[in-house]
Amino acid sequence: MNVYFTDYFKVSPEDLEKYGAFNISLINDLPVFIDPFLLFNSDKPEYQDLHQRIIKYISFLREMSEAGLISKGLIHHWFLFPEVKQNWLGFSKVGNSGSGLGKNFATALNDNLSTIFTNFGSEQITKGSHLEKLCLIKDGVGKDNISDFTTNLIKGFLCEYTQKFADLYLNKSQTKSIIVPHAEFGYETRRWIGKKFTLPYIDGDYLLLTPKDILTKDEAWINKYDIFGDFNDILSAIPNDELRGQINDYFLRRIPEDAKQREINEAIAKTLRKFPELIDRYIRLKEDTGEQAVALSKQKVLETEAVFIRQVSALIESLREEGKFYSTADNTYEEAYKRVLFLKQVIENNDGYRIFYVKGQPLKRESDLQLMFRLTWYASKDDVNTEVNNGRGPVDYKISRGSNDSTLVEFKLASNSKLKQNLAKQVEIYKSANQTKKSIKVILYFSAVELANVKRVMNELELTEGKELVLIDAQATNKPSASNAK
Repeated sequence: MNVYFTDYFKVSPEDLEKYGAFNISLINDLPVFIDPFLLFNSDKPEYQDLHQRIIKYISFLREMSEAGLISKGLIHHWFLFPEVKQNWLGFSKVGNSGSGLGKNFATALNDNLSTIFTNFGSEQITKGSHLEKLCLIKDGVGKDNISDFTTNLIKGFLCEYTQKFADLYLNKSQTKSIIVPHAEFGYETRRWIGKKFTLPYIDGDYLLLTPKDILTKDEAWINKYDIFGDFNDILSAIPNDELRGQINDYFLRRIPEDAKQREINEAIAKTLRKFPELIDRYIRLKEDTGEQAVALSKQKVLETEAVFIRQVSALIESLREEGKFYSTADNTYEEAYKRVLFLKQVIENNDGYRIFYVKGQPLKRESDLQLMFRLTWYASKDDVNTEVNNGRGPVDYKISRGSNDSTLVEFKLASNSKLKQNLAKQVEIYKSANQTKKSIKVILYFSAVELANVKRVMNELELTEGKELVLIDAQATNKPSASNAK
Protein backbone atom coordinates (compact mmCIF):
# COMPACT_ATOMS: atom_id res chain seq x y z
CA MET A 1 0.00 0.00 0.00
CA ASN A 2 2.24 2.79 -1.29
CA VAL A 3 0.31 5.96 -0.55
CA TYR A 4 2.35 7.82 2.07
CA PHE A 5 6.03 8.69 2.51
CA THR A 6 6.50 5.99 5.13
CA ASP A 7 5.00 3.42 2.73
CA TYR A 8 7.25 4.25 -0.20
CA PHE A 9 10.47 4.51 1.81
CA LYS A 10 9.73 1.72 4.33
CA VAL A 11 10.18 4.10 7.25
CA SER A 12 8.59 3.57 10.64
CA PRO A 13 5.78 6.11 11.21
CA GLU A 14 7.07 6.30 14.80
CA ASP A 15 10.50 7.43 13.54
CA LEU A 16 8.91 10.10 11.36
CA GLU A 17 6.76 11.22 14.29
CA LYS A 18 9.79 11.37 16.57
CA TYR A 19 11.58 13.51 13.99
CA GLY A 20 8.56 15.83 13.89
CA ALA A 21 7.82 15.62 10.17
CA PHE A 22 4.42 15.36 8.49
CA ASN A 23 3.76 12.07 6.69
CA ILE A 24 3.00 13.32 3.18
CA SER A 25 0.96 11.44 0.59
CA LEU A 26 2.71 10.79 -2.71
CA ILE A 27 -0.64 10.42 -4.49
CA ASN A 28 -2.08 13.87 -3.87
CA ASP A 29 -1.38 17.05 -1.93
CA LEU A 30 -2.78 16.96 1.59
CA PRO A 31 -4.63 20.12 2.70
CA VAL A 32 -2.18 21.64 5.16
CA PHE A 33 0.22 24.51 4.54
CA ILE A 34 3.00 26.51 6.18
CA ASP A 35 1.77 29.43 8.28
CA PRO A 36 4.54 32.05 8.63
CA PHE A 37 3.03 33.21 11.94
CA LEU A 38 4.06 29.88 13.48
CA LEU A 39 7.66 30.71 12.58
CA PHE A 40 7.32 34.15 14.15
CA ASN A 41 5.67 32.90 17.33
CA SER A 42 7.98 29.91 17.90
CA ASP A 43 10.51 29.65 20.71
CA LYS A 44 12.84 27.71 18.41
CA PRO A 45 15.79 29.86 17.30
CA GLU A 46 15.89 28.19 13.86
CA TYR A 47 12.26 29.17 13.21
CA GLN A 48 12.80 32.72 14.39
CA ASP A 49 15.80 32.89 12.06
CA LEU A 50 13.62 31.72 9.17
CA HIS A 51 11.10 34.45 9.91
CA GLN A 52 13.90 37.01 9.98
CA ARG A 53 14.99 35.78 6.55
CA ILE A 54 11.50 36.49 5.24
CA ILE A 55 11.59 39.99 6.73
CA LYS A 56 15.03 40.61 5.26
CA TYR A 57 13.90 39.57 1.78
CA ILE A 58 10.76 41.75 1.81
CA SER A 59 12.85 44.65 3.13
CA PHE A 60 15.30 44.10 0.26
CA LEU A 61 12.46 44.22 -2.27
CA ARG A 62 11.14 47.42 -0.70
CA GLU A 63 14.59 49.04 -0.90
CA MET A 64 14.93 48.06 -4.55
CA SER A 65 11.45 49.45 -5.26
CA GLU A 66 12.19 52.75 -3.53
CA ALA A 67 15.42 53.06 -5.53
CA GLY A 68 13.55 52.42 -8.77
CA LEU A 69 15.63 49.34 -9.53
CA ILE A 70 12.82 46.82 -10.10
CA SER A 71 12.48 46.12 -13.81
CA LYS A 72 10.11 43.70 -15.53
CA GLY A 73 12.86 41.10 -15.70
CA LEU A 74 13.73 41.48 -12.02
CA ILE A 75 10.07 41.20 -11.04
CA HIS A 76 10.12 37.78 -12.68
CA HIS A 77 13.28 36.76 -10.80
CA TRP A 78 12.46 38.31 -7.42
CA PHE A 79 8.67 37.96 -7.20
CA LEU A 80 7.54 35.04 -9.37
CA PHE A 81 8.20 31.60 -7.96
CA PRO A 82 6.94 28.15 -8.95
CA GLU A 83 5.07 26.14 -6.35
CA VAL A 84 7.41 23.93 -4.32
CA LYS A 85 5.51 20.83 -5.35
CA GLN A 86 8.03 18.45 -3.80
CA ASN A 87 6.59 18.96 -0.31
CA TRP A 88 3.21 17.49 -1.41
CA LEU A 89 1.25 19.95 0.71
CA GLY A 90 -1.32 22.55 -0.19
CA PHE A 91 -4.30 22.96 -2.43
CA SER A 92 -3.72 20.92 -5.60
CA LYS A 93 -6.77 18.82 -6.41
CA VAL A 94 -4.81 16.65 -8.83
CA GLY A 95 -1.41 15.33 -7.77
CA ASN A 96 0.97 17.98 -6.45
CA SER A 97 1.25 20.55 -9.23
CA GLY A 98 -0.15 23.95 -8.29
CA SER A 99 -0.06 27.21 -10.21
CA GLY A 100 2.65 28.85 -8.12
CA LEU A 101 3.03 32.60 -7.69
CA GLY A 102 1.82 34.41 -10.78
CA LYS A 103 1.56 37.98 -11.99
CA ASN A 104 -1.33 38.91 -9.68
CA PHE A 105 0.73 38.09 -6.61
CA ALA A 106 3.81 39.86 -8.01
CA THR A 107 1.77 42.96 -8.82
CA ALA A 108 0.10 43.00 -5.41
CA LEU A 109 3.40 42.63 -3.56
CA ASN A 110 5.16 45.25 -5.68
CA ASP A 111 2.28 47.72 -5.26
CA ASN A 112 2.17 47.26 -1.51
CA LEU A 113 5.90 47.77 -1.00
CA SER A 114 5.16 51.50 -1.05
CA THR A 115 1.93 51.35 0.98
CA ILE A 116 1.28 48.81 3.76
CA PHE A 117 4.93 47.64 3.75
CA THR A 118 6.49 51.09 4.10
CA ASN A 119 7.42 50.43 7.74
CA PHE A 120 8.27 46.78 7.20
CA GLY A 121 10.99 45.83 9.66
CA SER A 122 10.51 48.91 11.84
CA GLU A 123 6.90 48.65 13.04
CA GLN A 124 5.84 50.63 16.11
CA ILE A 125 2.54 48.95 17.00
CA THR A 126 3.23 45.29 16.28
CA LYS A 127 5.93 43.16 17.86
CA GLY A 128 7.29 42.16 14.48
CA SER A 129 6.81 42.18 10.71
CA HIS A 130 4.39 39.93 8.89
CA LEU A 131 4.18 38.98 5.23
CA GLU A 132 0.50 38.08 5.76
CA LYS A 133 -0.37 41.79 5.60
CA LEU A 134 -0.50 41.33 1.86
CA CYS A 135 -3.55 39.07 1.89
CA LEU A 136 -5.61 41.22 4.27
CA ILE A 137 -6.88 43.85 1.85
CA LYS A 138 -5.79 42.69 -1.59
CA ASP A 139 -8.26 40.62 -3.61
CA GLY A 140 -6.78 37.60 -5.34
CA VAL A 141 -4.03 37.09 -2.78
CA GLY A 142 -4.86 34.29 -0.39
CA LYS A 143 -3.39 31.75 1.99
CA ASP A 144 -2.06 29.65 -0.90
CA ASN A 145 -0.01 32.60 -2.20
CA ILE A 146 1.38 33.44 1.23
CA SER A 147 2.21 29.79 1.90
CA ASP A 148 3.87 29.33 -1.51
CA PHE A 149 5.95 32.47 -1.03
CA THR A 150 6.96 31.42 2.48
CA THR A 151 7.84 27.90 1.32
CA ASN A 152 10.06 29.30 -1.45
CA LEU A 153 11.84 31.64 0.96
CA ILE A 154 12.62 28.81 3.40
CA LYS A 155 13.21 26.07 0.81
CA GLY A 156 16.88 25.79 1.75
CA PHE A 157 15.90 25.01 5.34
CA LEU A 158 13.39 22.37 4.19
CA CYS A 159 16.12 20.75 2.09
CA GLU A 160 18.50 20.66 5.07
CA TYR A 161 15.72 19.31 7.31
CA THR A 162 14.90 16.54 4.83
CA GLN A 163 18.55 15.74 4.16
CA LYS A 164 19.16 15.22 7.87
CA PHE A 165 16.24 12.80 8.07
CA ALA A 166 17.53 10.93 5.01
CA ASP A 167 20.96 10.58 6.62
CA LEU A 168 19.38 9.10 9.74
CA TYR A 169 16.72 6.78 8.34
CA LEU A 170 17.08 6.12 4.59
CA ASN A 171 19.35 3.90 2.54
CA LYS A 172 21.62 5.52 -0.03
CA SER A 173 19.65 3.75 -2.78
CA GLN A 174 16.57 5.75 -1.71
CA THR A 175 18.26 9.13 -2.10
CA LYS A 176 19.97 11.17 -4.77
CA SER A 177 22.38 14.09 -4.70
CA ILE A 178 20.71 16.90 -6.60
CA ILE A 179 21.13 20.63 -7.10
CA VAL A 180 17.94 22.27 -5.88
CA PRO A 181 17.25 25.58 -7.67
CA HIS A 182 16.34 28.75 -5.77
CA ALA A 183 17.61 27.34 -2.48
CA GLU A 184 19.38 30.49 -1.28
CA PHE A 185 19.37 34.19 -2.10
CA GLY A 186 22.68 36.01 -2.52
CA TYR A 187 22.26 39.61 -1.46
CA GLU A 188 25.58 40.64 -2.96
CA THR A 189 24.72 39.26 -6.39
CA ARG A 190 20.97 39.86 -5.96
CA ARG A 191 20.29 36.45 -7.41
CA TRP A 192 18.70 33.19 -6.31
CA ILE A 193 21.18 30.32 -6.49
CA GLY A 194 20.96 26.53 -6.32
CA LYS A 195 22.56 24.28 -3.72
CA LYS A 196 23.34 20.57 -3.65
CA PHE A 197 21.48 18.29 -1.23
CA THR A 198 21.05 14.55 -0.82
CA LEU A 199 17.31 13.99 -0.69
CA PRO A 200 14.69 11.22 -0.93
CA TYR A 201 14.15 10.53 -4.62
CA ILE A 202 11.37 8.72 -6.45
CA ASP A 203 9.76 8.79 -9.90
CA GLY A 204 12.27 11.30 -11.25
CA ASP A 205 11.94 13.94 -8.54
CA TYR A 206 13.12 14.71 -5.02
CA LEU A 207 10.89 15.00 -1.96
CA LEU A 208 10.80 17.47 0.89
CA LEU A 209 9.57 16.87 4.43
CA THR A 210 8.04 19.65 6.53
CA PRO A 211 7.98 20.00 10.33
CA LYS A 212 4.45 19.57 11.65
CA ASP A 213 4.75 22.46 14.10
CA ILE A 214 4.81 25.08 11.31
CA LEU A 215 1.75 23.67 9.52
CA THR A 216 -1.91 24.55 9.79
CA LYS A 217 -5.15 23.94 7.88
CA ASP A 218 -8.07 26.03 6.59
CA GLU A 219 -6.78 29.53 7.40
CA ALA A 220 -3.53 31.16 8.50
CA TRP A 221 -3.62 32.82 11.93
CA ILE A 222 -3.50 36.28 10.33
CA ASN A 223 -6.24 36.22 7.70
CA LYS A 224 -8.76 38.37 5.86
CA TYR A 225 -11.84 36.74 7.38
CA ASP A 226 -10.81 37.61 10.93
CA ILE A 227 -9.86 41.21 10.18
CA PHE A 228 -13.30 41.74 8.64
CA GLY A 229 -15.11 39.85 11.38
CA ASP A 230 -13.20 41.57 14.21
CA PHE A 231 -13.34 45.05 12.68
CA ASN A 232 -15.27 46.59 15.58
CA ASP A 233 -12.80 45.19 18.12
CA ILE A 234 -9.89 46.47 16.04
CA LEU A 235 -11.46 49.92 15.85
CA SER A 236 -11.96 49.92 19.62
CA ALA A 237 -8.25 49.22 20.07
CA ILE A 238 -7.38 52.67 18.65
CA PRO A 239 -6.38 54.64 21.79
CA ASN A 240 -6.89 58.09 20.24
CA ASP A 241 -10.56 59.06 20.59
CA GLU A 242 -10.42 61.65 17.83
CA LEU A 243 -8.75 59.30 15.35
CA ARG A 244 -11.15 56.51 16.26
CA GLY A 245 -14.08 58.85 15.55
CA GLN A 246 -12.62 59.89 12.20
CA ILE A 247 -12.11 56.27 11.15
CA ASN A 248 -15.62 55.29 12.22
CA ASP A 249 -17.13 58.23 10.31
CA TYR A 250 -15.12 57.35 7.18
CA PHE A 251 -16.30 53.76 7.43
CA LEU A 252 -19.99 54.54 8.01
CA ARG A 253 -20.14 57.00 5.08
CA ARG A 254 -19.12 54.17 2.73
CA ILE A 255 -21.93 51.83 3.72
CA PRO A 256 -25.14 52.25 1.69
CA GLU A 257 -28.57 51.85 3.24
CA ASP A 258 -29.69 48.22 3.56
CA ALA A 259 -26.12 47.17 2.84
CA LYS A 260 -25.36 43.53 2.15
CA GLN A 261 -22.38 41.83 3.78
CA ARG A 262 -20.35 42.15 0.58
CA GLU A 263 -20.84 45.94 0.60
CA ILE A 264 -19.91 46.13 4.28
CA ASN A 265 -16.72 44.16 3.57
CA GLU A 266 -15.88 46.52 0.72
CA ALA A 267 -16.28 49.48 3.08
CA ILE A 268 -14.01 47.78 5.62
CA ALA A 269 -11.36 47.16 2.94
CA LYS A 270 -11.45 50.82 1.87
CA THR A 271 -11.12 51.91 5.49
CA LEU A 272 -8.15 49.61 6.05
CA ARG A 273 -6.40 51.04 3.01
CA LYS A 274 -7.11 54.60 4.16
CA PHE A 275 -6.00 53.93 7.75
CA PRO A 276 -3.29 51.20 7.64
CA GLU A 277 -2.80 51.60 11.40
CA LEU A 278 -5.90 49.41 11.73
CA ILE A 279 -4.03 46.56 10.07
CA ASP A 280 -1.24 46.84 12.61
CA ARG A 281 -3.77 46.94 15.47
CA TYR A 282 -5.35 43.75 14.16
CA ILE A 283 -1.98 42.04 13.85
CA ARG A 284 -1.07 43.10 17.38
CA LEU A 285 -4.25 41.45 18.65
CA LYS A 286 -3.19 38.30 16.81
CA GLU A 287 0.33 38.48 18.24
CA ASP A 288 -1.01 38.83 21.77
CA THR A 289 -3.02 35.61 21.32
CA GLY A 290 -0.25 33.70 19.54
CA GLU A 291 -0.43 30.70 21.87
CA GLN A 292 -3.95 30.09 20.59
CA ALA A 293 -2.51 29.90 17.07
CA VAL A 294 -0.07 27.20 18.16
CA ALA A 295 -2.74 25.15 19.92
CA LEU A 296 -5.29 25.52 17.10
CA SER A 297 -2.79 24.62 14.37
CA LYS A 298 -1.60 21.60 16.31
CA GLN A 299 -5.17 20.40 16.65
CA LYS A 300 -5.86 20.94 12.93
CA VAL A 301 -2.77 18.96 11.94
CA LEU A 302 -3.73 16.14 14.29
CA GLU A 303 -7.21 16.04 12.77
CA THR A 304 -5.73 16.02 9.27
CA GLU A 305 -3.51 13.09 10.20
CA ALA A 306 -6.46 11.27 11.73
CA VAL A 307 -8.67 11.70 8.66
CA PHE A 308 -6.34 11.68 5.67
CA ILE A 309 -3.66 9.31 6.95
CA ARG A 310 -4.83 6.91 9.66
CA GLN A 311 -8.50 6.65 8.69
CA VAL A 312 -7.86 6.65 4.94
CA SER A 313 -5.13 4.01 5.47
CA ALA A 314 -7.65 1.85 7.33
CA LEU A 315 -10.18 2.33 4.53
CA ILE A 316 -7.61 1.45 1.84
CA GLU A 317 -6.60 -1.63 3.81
CA SER A 318 -10.24 -2.72 3.95
CA LEU A 319 -10.54 -2.21 0.20
CA ARG A 320 -7.27 -4.03 -0.46
CA GLU A 321 -8.34 -7.04 1.56
CA GLU A 322 -11.36 -7.35 -0.68
CA GLY A 323 -8.92 -7.99 -3.54
CA LYS A 324 -11.39 -7.41 -6.37
CA PHE A 325 -11.47 -3.69 -5.62
CA TYR A 326 -7.99 -3.22 -7.07
CA SER A 327 -7.95 -6.01 -9.64
CA THR A 328 -11.18 -5.57 -11.60
CA ALA A 329 -10.92 -5.62 -15.39
CA ASP A 330 -14.33 -4.08 -16.10
CA ASN A 331 -14.85 -0.92 -18.12
CA THR A 332 -14.52 2.37 -16.24
CA TYR A 333 -18.25 2.62 -15.54
CA GLU A 334 -18.52 -0.82 -13.96
CA GLU A 335 -15.22 -0.35 -12.13
CA ALA A 336 -16.22 3.03 -10.75
CA TYR A 337 -19.65 1.72 -9.75
CA LYS A 338 -18.17 -1.29 -7.94
CA ARG A 339 -15.76 1.00 -6.09
CA VAL A 340 -18.58 3.31 -5.06
CA LEU A 341 -20.66 0.32 -3.88
CA PHE A 342 -17.79 -1.12 -1.90
CA LEU A 343 -17.08 2.28 -0.41
CA LYS A 344 -20.77 2.42 0.53
CA GLN A 345 -20.54 -1.00 2.16
CA VAL A 346 -17.47 -0.09 4.18
CA ILE A 347 -18.97 3.22 5.31
CA GLU A 348 -22.41 1.84 6.18
CA ASN A 349 -21.61 -1.63 7.55
CA ASN A 350 -17.95 -1.76 8.58
CA ASP A 351 -17.47 1.41 10.62
CA GLY A 352 -16.08 3.26 7.62
CA TYR A 353 -18.40 6.15 8.44
CA ARG A 354 -15.94 7.08 11.21
CA ILE A 355 -13.60 8.46 8.57
CA PHE A 356 -15.89 11.47 8.19
CA TYR A 357 -16.00 12.33 11.90
CA VAL A 358 -13.59 14.16 14.18
CA LYS A 359 -14.47 14.29 17.87
CA GLY A 360 -17.95 13.06 17.07
CA GLN A 361 -18.69 15.82 14.56
CA PRO A 362 -19.09 15.17 10.82
CA LEU A 363 -16.62 16.93 8.53
CA LYS A 364 -19.26 17.82 5.95
CA ARG A 365 -16.81 19.15 3.36
CA GLU A 366 -17.14 17.88 -0.18
CA SER A 367 -13.45 18.57 -0.81
CA ASP A 368 -12.55 16.15 2.00
CA LEU A 369 -14.80 13.46 0.58
CA GLN A 370 -13.32 13.95 -2.89
CA LEU A 371 -9.75 13.71 -1.62
CA MET A 372 -10.49 10.58 0.40
CA PHE A 373 -11.99 8.91 -2.66
CA ARG A 374 -9.01 9.98 -4.78
CA LEU A 375 -6.57 8.33 -2.36
CA THR A 376 -8.42 5.01 -2.64
CA TRP A 377 -7.60 4.87 -6.37
CA TYR A 378 -3.86 4.69 -5.73
CA ALA A 379 -3.50 1.25 -7.38
CA SER A 380 -5.65 1.90 -10.43
CA LYS A 381 -4.20 1.81 -13.94
CA ASP A 382 -6.96 4.11 -15.14
CA ASP A 383 -6.47 7.82 -15.66
CA VAL A 384 -8.18 9.42 -12.65
CA ASN A 385 -8.46 13.19 -12.96
CA THR A 386 -9.97 15.53 -10.41
CA GLU A 387 -11.90 18.73 -11.18
CA VAL A 388 -11.76 18.17 -14.93
CA ASN A 389 -12.86 21.37 -16.68
CA ASN A 390 -13.70 20.93 -20.35
CA GLY A 391 -15.45 24.24 -20.83
CA ARG A 392 -18.66 23.84 -18.83
CA GLY A 393 -17.32 23.83 -15.28
CA PRO A 394 -15.37 21.31 -13.19
CA VAL A 395 -16.50 17.79 -12.29
CA ASP A 396 -15.15 15.85 -9.31
CA TYR A 397 -13.68 12.95 -11.29
CA LYS A 398 -13.28 11.77 -14.82
CA ILE A 399 -12.07 8.17 -14.94
CA SER A 400 -10.85 7.20 -18.37
CA ARG A 401 -9.21 4.31 -20.17
CA GLY A 402 -8.48 5.61 -23.62
CA SER A 403 -10.67 7.96 -25.63
CA ASN A 404 -13.65 5.60 -25.89
CA ASP A 405 -14.11 4.60 -22.27
CA SER A 406 -14.69 7.28 -19.63
CA THR A 407 -16.99 7.80 -16.67
CA LEU A 408 -17.76 10.88 -14.59
CA VAL A 409 -18.19 10.62 -10.83
CA GLU A 410 -19.73 13.53 -8.93
CA PHE A 411 -19.73 13.65 -5.13
CA LYS A 412 -22.19 15.80 -3.20
CA LEU A 413 -23.18 16.25 0.41
CA ALA A 414 -26.88 16.06 1.19
CA SER A 415 -26.52 19.38 3.02
CA ASN A 416 -25.42 21.16 -0.16
CA SER A 417 -27.83 24.06 -0.68
CA LYS A 418 -27.70 23.56 -4.47
CA LEU A 419 -28.30 19.82 -4.40
CA LYS A 420 -31.48 19.95 -6.47
CA GLN A 421 -29.85 22.15 -9.09
CA ASN A 422 -26.81 19.87 -9.21
CA LEU A 423 -28.88 16.75 -9.64
CA ALA A 424 -31.09 18.29 -12.29
CA LYS A 425 -28.47 19.83 -14.54
CA GLN A 426 -24.87 19.53 -13.48
CA VAL A 427 -23.78 16.05 -14.48
CA GLU A 428 -25.85 16.14 -17.69
CA ILE A 429 -23.92 19.26 -18.70
CA TYR A 430 -20.64 17.62 -17.74
CA LYS A 431 -21.44 14.48 -19.77
CA SER A 432 -22.02 16.60 -22.85
CA ALA A 433 -18.82 18.60 -22.37
CA ASN A 434 -16.70 15.50 -21.70
CA GLN A 435 -18.28 13.47 -24.51
CA THR A 436 -19.32 10.59 -22.29
CA LYS A 437 -22.77 9.24 -21.53
CA LYS A 438 -21.75 7.46 -18.32
CA SER A 439 -21.92 9.15 -14.94
CA ILE A 440 -22.42 8.29 -11.30
CA LYS A 441 -23.75 10.72 -8.72
CA VAL A 442 -22.89 9.91 -5.09
CA ILE A 443 -24.66 11.67 -2.19
CA LEU A 444 -23.46 11.38 1.40
CA TYR A 445 -25.91 12.14 4.22
CA PHE A 446 -25.33 12.48 7.97
CA SER A 447 -28.86 12.54 9.43
CA ALA A 448 -32.44 11.42 8.89
CA VAL A 449 -33.37 15.03 8.12
CA GLU A 450 -30.77 15.17 5.34
CA LEU A 451 -31.98 11.85 3.95
CA ALA A 452 -35.58 13.11 3.91
CA ASN A 453 -34.47 16.20 2.00
CA VAL A 454 -32.62 14.07 -0.56
CA LYS A 455 -35.67 11.84 -1.02
CA ARG A 456 -37.89 14.89 -1.52
CA VAL A 457 -35.56 16.26 -4.21
CA MET A 458 -35.41 12.86 -5.91
CA ASN A 459 -39.21 12.64 -5.98
CA GLU A 460 -39.53 16.12 -7.43
CA LEU A 461 -37.01 15.26 -10.17
CA GLU A 462 -38.44 11.75 -10.64
CA LEU A 463 -35.08 10.18 -9.83
CA THR A 464 -34.52 6.76 -8.28
CA GLU A 465 -31.53 5.26 -6.55
CA GLY A 466 -29.51 2.97 -8.81
CA LYS A 467 -26.30 2.82 -10.78
CA GLU A 468 -26.38 6.50 -11.68
CA LEU A 469 -27.43 7.73 -8.24
CA VAL A 470 -25.98 6.21 -5.08
CA LEU A 471 -26.85 7.32 -1.53
CA ILE A 472 -24.36 6.64 1.27
CA ASP A 473 -25.45 6.67 4.91
CA ALA A 474 -22.73 8.26 7.03
CA GLN A 475 -24.85 8.65 10.19
CA ALA A 476 -22.99 7.88 13.38
CA THR A 477 -26.04 6.30 15.01
CA ASN A 478 -27.81 3.00 14.47
CA LYS A 479 -24.82 1.37 12.80
CA PRO A 480 -24.31 -2.38 13.09
CA SER A 481 -21.00 -3.44 14.58
CA ALA A 482 -18.36 -4.70 12.16
CA SER A 483 -18.70 -8.21 13.63
CA ASN A 484 -22.39 -8.29 12.76
CA ALA A 485 -22.07 -6.81 9.28
CA LYS A 486 -22.99 -9.16 6.44
